[in-house]
Amino acid sequence: MNVAIGTTQDRALYEDALRVRRIVFIEEQNVPEEEEIDAFEDDSFHLVLYDDTTPIGAGRLRFIDEGVGKIERICILPSYRGRGAGRMVMEAIEQLAKTKGAKTAKLNAQTHAEPFYKKLGYTTVSGVFMDAGIPHVTMVKSLE
Repeated sequence: MNVAIGTTQDRALYEDALRVRRIVFIEEQNVPEEEEIDAFEDDSFHLVLYDDTTPIGAGRLRFIDEGVGKIERICILPSYRGRGAGRMVMEAIEQLAKTKGAKTAKLNAQTHAEPFYKKLGYTTVSGVFMDAGIPHVTMVKSLE
């Protein structure tokens, strides 16, 4: 498996990211497309995890404050879950955030994924809130 990074200018990579996001968020989790594909697409870096040439995972990084990288849209196709693919995406996105000057990573995790992010060193800093009809918590991690 390998990770590729690009922006919306890299149309092929961006379309691969959207393909995975559509399957996971729109089809599997019933997130409305207008919430999934939002106004921040062009201001973000997009990551795609490939198995050979097949896109199997995705993630998005954008900067929300000085030194704060917001990690979003982390998803892995169902048949690849539990095999380390999520960890690969997170390691790549955190490395990208660091190289772009982030000192802190922030994300809003679906509550069922909170233990996964805790294993990666994230700390929960909010109560449960709803986003796209799904319970979430805000989590942070120092990248220094």
